[in-house]
Amino acid sequence: MKITILGAGPAGLYGAILLKKANPLHEITILERNAPDATYGWGVVFSDRTLAAFQEADYKSYKAITDRFVLWDAIDVYYRDELLRCGGHIFAGLARKQLLALLQRRCAELGVSMRFNTEVADVAALDGGYDLLIAADGVNSLVRKTFADIFKPSLVPGKARYIWLGMEKVLDAFTFIFRENEHGLFQVHSYPFDGTTSTFIVECDETTWRRAGLDAASEDESITYCERLFAPELAGRRLLPNNSKWINFVTVKNATWRHGNIVLLGDAAHTAHFSIGSGTKLAMEDAIALANALDTHPDLDTALGEYEAERRPVVELFQAAAAESQSYFENVKRYTRLTPVEFTFNLLTRSRRITYDDLRLRDPRFGNIVDREFERRYWAGQGRSIFTLIAPPPMFAPLTLRGLRVANRAVFTPATTGQAVSGVPCTGDALELARLAQDGAGMVLTEPVAVATEGRITSDSACLHEDEHLRAWTRIIQAIHTQSPAKVAMPLNHAGWRGATRPRGMGLDRPLRDGAWPLVSASALPYTERSQTPRALDRAGMEGMRDVFAHSAHLADAAGVDLLILHMGHGYLLSSFLSPLTNRRDDEYGGTLEQRMRFPLEVFDAVRAAWPHEKPLAVALNVTDSVRGGFGPDDAATVARTLKEHGCDLLVALAGYVVPQTEMPYRRGFLTPLSERIRNDSGLPTLVGGYLTTADEVNTLLAGGRADLCLMLPPQETRTRSRSAPTVATDAREARATADVREESMPEAGTPAREVRRVEKKE
Repeated sequence: MKITILGAGPAGLYGAILLKKANPLHEITILERNAPDATYGWGVVFSDRTLAAFQEADYKSYKAITDRFVLWDAIDVYYRDELLRCGGHIFAGLARKQLLALLQRRCAELGVSMRFNTEVADVAALDGGYDLLIAADGVNSLVRKTFADIFKPSLVPGKARYIWLGMEKVLDAFTFIFRENEHGLFQVHSYPFDGTTSTFIVECDETTWRRAGLDAASEDESITYCERLFAPELAGRRLLPNNSKWINFVTVKNATWRHGNIVLLGDAAHTAHFSIGSGTKLAMEDAIALANALDTHPDLDTALGEYEAERRPVVELFQAAAAESQSYFENVKRYTRLTPVEFTFNLLTRSRRITYDDLRLRDPRFGNIVDREFERRYWAGQGRSIFTLIAPPPMFAPLTLRGLRVANRAVFTPATTGQAVSGVPCTGDALELARLAQDGAGMVLTEPVAVATEGRITSDSACLHEDEHLRAWTRIIQAIHTQSPAKVAMPLNHAGWRGATRPRGMGLDRPLRDGAWPLVSASALPYTERSQTPRALDRAGMEGMRDVFAHSAHLADAAGVDLLILHMGHGYLLSSFLSPLTNRRDDEYGGTLEQRMRFPLEVFDAVRAAWPHEKPLAVALNVTDSVRGGFGPDDAATVARTLKEHGCDLLVALAGYVVPQTEMPYRRGFLTPLSERIRNDSGLPTLVGGYLTTADEVNTLLAGGRADLCLMLPPQETRTRSRSAPTVATDAREARATADVREESMPEAGTPAREVRRVEKKE
């Protein structure tokens, strides 16, 4: 084939090498606007995994690259004038100019034609003189712009400003520096790449950049400012320019990477934030995939399709990780309340590609420091200065909230929804809670419990507002307390406009055909097209509702509940007041956020007054409605800070379901960023779920200051056992009889755990 490549960066050069090596008959021409030695970066970084791919693709260039590598295996973090090091991270650095030079030599050796200082202003000027056009022309790709209607590019500038400099100093680690002055917080990404020089990228948010006057600074003035700011780390060494400007990082995505006999490669197709060091790696791996696809499939269209099909999923995973990392650095001032060890761990695990177990494997010494620091912070919170050489993983550290001490940070809740009759929880649900408590969790969480019959979500939801409910819950909680150290948390809820639905096993939010009860909400809006229209609560209704919640709080205390959770999420009654999507009121309870939160705060204050002072009170809060125009993280932070002032002790991070059109990406750990955001913005401890299944996930969240309690999916064997839970009656007369059997069947105080299994079998 006759192949034209626009751009002589790593992607274009390496692509030419592999294509020419695969078929020497290819006629390959590279067109580059700049001179051979022109480059506007400093160093590039590769991991050991990337090097293995290079070795297999072209050993000669691999050998030339690795012979010039600077290797290191540590990450240093300077924060609050402390230095923390974590080892075991194998990286290799190389000067970008060296990389380009050796790739150029390899191209020349193979017979690739390279034309530098050649400006291509119009793709049409190439006159179609090629069988394949490879656009490796970078972020500002001419080819992509020319065929924008086909590629449908998305170019999103980042929120932070950064300047790419060099430093006359050789580091022995990938180095992060965080320094705050009167203008704001700055951070540095620095790493070695040859025997004399290191890359030195300085980054800050837009406000800090402008406050420091860097928006009007020349290159020399910017360097002078940075040298003064980072003088302790530079130790008299100079920073080096290279046409360096303060810019925003641009994330590039495209709907497709190919059009006829034209294909995008490297930064023209995609970018990933520099903080994960994958730009050059991704570009060269693109070249490997493209060359393999063209060698395997003689049909060009099939080959280009195979190339994109192979690379797109890989790139999207890297872009997702890079987006997490980019967001971290754009909002890094949010984490400055963390201790140096906690801050460093949070930094190292920011993109979710590295976890607690990974770090312990890479550097056991650093892992021990993390465990000891977590233990120290716990005792410091108790007013004691205790330092131990041996400490448990964060998951097994206790947590104290007011007068409640939870033995560990794991929380279990039944995998299936309840099957209450007339609001009375069934024996099967009670036994499953008891089983989960015996499985080692520090806390078990009940299903949401309705404060009134008309506040139930479904016809088989549990309640707590009558003596019959109190007796049943007292038995359940007493059994848990006598057979395990686990604490019991209970969410109090009123379903609002999401009530009067069929049991969840029959589908979500499906209205009852018969026996439905009237609904209330912030506004007279139906939840779905088939839902009934609720009545908007008036002032008298609000006062009555406030008293109903307070009454249920009294009963929860009498039943022995350890942690009470007031449900303000998922579109239920209190949530419907908070969200602008569901609160359309024009009185003092609608409009601004301050007014929308007024009634939920009244309920919270009433519950706090009814709930014992020594017991913690939590709120389950939507951090985001996951719908455009809805309640979002900034709103949640404001509500959380206000709740803290009113005596809230813990937040449960939730998302979505305020309206049926939820857009939340449901994947493992999807609630973690929300918990992290609200915890660091408000200073309140958080409980978070989101399909957490392993101790590694939990330890990663806890050690990084992302949460304080973690809701884990019950172990598989527990979930299997739960399928054998007994069925219960569905009419009121049988419900009363079942309640009597329940009082006989639930274990009395002091009943050994094995008796729970026997009772289950008998029923």
